[in-house]
Amino acid sequence: MSRRPHKATGPGPSRPTVSVCRGLSLIHIPKIPGVDHAGQLAELRRAVGGSATVRAVECLDACEHGNVIVVQPSAEGRRAGGRPVWLGLVNDPHAVADIAAWAGEGGPGLADPPEILDLYAFSPSRRIRAGLEGEGP
Repeated sequence: MSRRPHKATGPGPSRPTVSVCRGLSLIHIPKIPGVDHAGQLAELRRAVGGSATVRAVECLDACEHGNVIVVQPSAEGRRAGGRPVWLGLVNDPHAVADIAAWAGEGGPGLADPPEILDLYAFSPSRRIRAGLEGEGP
C-alpha cells in the first residue's frame, strides 16, 4: 500500500479532536433507539473539559457503525505517529467515558487507548477517511 505524503498546512491543533457523528436524521428522529444522543454529546464535552476539542459533525458516512466517533491526534500526537481512530457502535456510556479519558491523556500518538476500545475500532473506506481527515484518495 502506498502512502502519499500528507502536506502540513500549519502547526496543527494543540489538542486532540473528537468528532461525533450527528447526521441530519438525528434532528427529527433518534438514529439508535434508546440512546440519548444529545446527552452522549454533552457528557463527552463535559468529560474532556479543555483537554480535547469535541465537535458534532453532520455525517461521517458510516451509518452502519452508528454511533460513530473519530478521535484525531493533536499536532504533537501526529508527529509521534498517531493517526485518527474510528470507533463505531459507541452506544454505551462507559465507552464514552473511556474515549473521554483517552483524549484527556493526549489521544492518538501520545497515550494508549483503553483496551476495551479495540472492540469499537473499525477502518472506514479511503473515500470516507478523506472527507474527515483531509487525506488524498
